[in-house]
Amino acid sequence: MADMITTHRDGAVLAITLNRPERLNACPPQMADELRRALAGVGDARCVLLTGAGRAFCSGADLAAGAAGSEGGSGGTPGRHAHDRLNASYNPLMLALARCPVPVVAAVNGPAAGIGCSIALAADLVIAARSAYFLQAFVNIGLVPDGGASWMLPRLVGKARAMEMMLLGERIPAAQAVDWGLIARMVEDDELAAEAQRLAQRLAAGPTVALAAMRANVWRALDSDFATALGDEAEAQRVAGDSSDAAEGALAFLQKRAARFTGG
Repeated sequence: MADMITTHRDGAVLAITLNRPERLNACPPQMADELRRALAGVGDARCVLLTGAGRAFCSGADLAAGAAGSEGGSGGTPGRHAHDRLNASYNPLMLALARCPVPVVAAVNGPAAGIGCSIALAADLVIAARSAYFLQAFVNIGLVPDGGASWMLPRLVGKARAMEMMLLGERIPAAQAVDWGLIARMVEDDELAAEAQRLAQRLAAGPTVALAAMRANVWRALDSDFATALGDEAEAQRVAGDSSDAAEGALAFLQKRAARFTGG
């Protein structure tokens, strides 16, 4: 099968595009595996920009392919197939997104449904086109949210709205997603690519050690008590404080100029 994602470097930004536009970037296990490998190979990139080709971000798992790990399939019972595909492909992808060593920007250019919704919401900054929407459609086919949705959604929007998304299975338009706090920003469709690239380049030019520590601390804090979070911050501050970027930041402040971070 052909590669299901494309990657290219734009300076310090690693751009990853889900590349099955004829299927609205529906995500079979192979795509999840390719995306996980791309995240594991960021190398010296300092930001990841994730988007979809064509008119969708990701319409969910690929039901038609018969290999939809999170939404049914063949080989044994459908439920067993879903269980195995989640554990083998989709769940490792979601953990790779959470553990990525650099910031992740998701540019949601259309539907983000099912596992596609989870992939988008796992990014650090989510920016959506006005025509985009987010959908937990599982209830409509008698299944349950996966890809970490039942963990992420209550933390992003609270229990009431998370339950509304999951129990009713209705589209959440981009403007409503911003209002709920589900995502960070919405722009007009024709501005999405440029604005997402601007954000990614800004993050790529930032203090890489500190940014990595920030995202790691936030993910840990979602399941930590306050005292643990304080300790994690202190340790992260020790690591960031010894970085060359911190030294440059302090010098730039004293010299009243913009800092030039190199990622060290």
